[in-house]
Amino acid sequence: MKTSLEDNIKKEIVRWSQDVLEMPSPHFNGVPPCPYARQAWANDKVAILFKHEDHYQSLYSCVSQYDDNFDLAILVDLANKKPPEAFHEYLDDLNDFISTGAFIDKDIWLMGFHPDDDLNDFVEEVEFEAETDTPYAMIFVQRLSKLQESADKLDKKGYYGIYDPEYNALEIYEKRKKFYRRLKNGDETS
Repeated sequence: MKTSLEDNIKKEIVRWSQDVLEMPSPHFNGVPPCPYARQAWANDKVAILFKHEDHYQSLYSCVSQYDDNFDLAILVDLANKKPPEAFHEYLDDLNDFISTGAFIDKDIWLMGFHPDDDLNDFVEEVEFEAETDTPYAMIFVQRLSKLQESADKLDKKGYYGIYDPEYNALEIYEKRKKFYRRLKNGDETS
């Protein structure tokens, strides 16, 4: 039986999570890079979707019809043609757009991974054998409120204290916090 590209990518994402994101790391003050991943996978709270088209309608549908049966939807973008900077800028702009109510639901946050992103130090130290040679981008779609509340707990544990400054995690955290305050309070105050 021949395994499809989508099956290989799903397998690769799950293994990446297990081998890299769920393992404690000194780069994250002894906390795994993604401390909630293991539980999300174990509880079947991660959806993996695929985008094959050269437009973003599937992303817009994912945002506007977010399924709360999941904690995370990963949209695997097999048709991405944007360079890394433009890809991340697009998602950043889309987060701004979502926060204005353009998709009705303001409680959504997007993050991305581009196959040409620079590797963080903690990733360079991990040996990982890919399941496919096909490059793909990923767009992570989550509830802003759940993500920010979890991030606030991690902040108290020093998670962001020694985080790689090249990744600008504190800047992302502060922007997400600002949108969260706007969502909860109608403005950006605490």
